[in-house]
Amino acid sequence: MLVYGRNVARDLLKKNKKIEKIILQEGFNDNEIFSLIEKNKIKYKYMSKKEIDNLAKGVHQGILLYVSDFKYQELNTVFENQDDFIVILDHLEDPHNLGAIIRTCEAASVKSIIMPRDRQVQINATVMKTSVGTLDNINIISVSNLVNTIKKLKDNGFWIVGTALENSVDYRKIDYNGKIALVIGNEGSGISDLVAKNCDFLAKIPMYGETNSLNASVAAGIMIYEVVRNRK
Repeated sequence: MLVYGRNVARDLLKKNKKIEKIILQEGFNDNEIFSLIEKNKIKYKYMSKKEIDNLAKGVHQGILLYVSDFKYQELNTVFENQDDFIVILDHLEDPHNLGAIIRTCEAASVKSIIMPRDRQVQINATVMKTSVGTLDNINIISVSNLVNTIKKLKDNGFWIVGTALENSVDYRKIDYNGKIALVIGNEGSGISDLVAKNCDFLAKIPMYGETNSLNASVAAGIMIYEVVRNRK
C-alpha cells in the first residue's frame, strides 16, 4: 500500500512499522525523518516532484512510503474483546470522513469499527493521513453483509442505534446504557432502508439552521460523545 505525508511517515517510522520502500522528493530536508530512516536502516531514493505527483493522489509533502497492506479484523474480535460500544459505518465514500471518524473513536476509547467490504471506502493513504496515527489503536472489522452482522450483534446483547432524519427521535432522549452499536450512514443517502429496519432506535440531531444535515464525521463525533457521556 502506498502512503504519504510527513506526519504519517514519522508515525510509521517511530513505530518501526514494516516499510518496504521510501521515495523522497529531490531537495527533501526533514532532519527528524532522515534520522528515523537511518535508525530503521531503510533504503530510500530520490525522485522529481513531477514523478512523485504522478504516484501520489494527494498532498505528499515530498515523501512516499510503500508499506504492507492494512490488516482488517474479523467480527469475532468484538466478542473476544468484550466490547460494549462499537461503531458501524454504512457504506461511507469519503476517505476524509473515515479517517476523522477513526480519530474520534480512538479519542473516545471506542475499540472497534465495523464496515462493509463492498461499496465502502477502505483504508488508504488519505485515511491514514486524516486519522493521524490512531489506526493502531482501533480494530477495523471488515464484513460482507451489514444486516447479518447486526443480527449477530443483537444475538450477543447489543442494542443497535442508527442515525436518520425521518421516523427518529432526538439523540439525547435515548438510553445508551448496555451494549451499543452506533450506525453512521452514507454521506449522501444516510443508512440504508434494510439497516434502518434492523435498528432498535433511530436517532436524529436537531438542525436549527437552514441546512438539514451534518457531515458524516461531525454527526459521528456528536453521537459518539453522547453515548460516552451517558455511560460515565
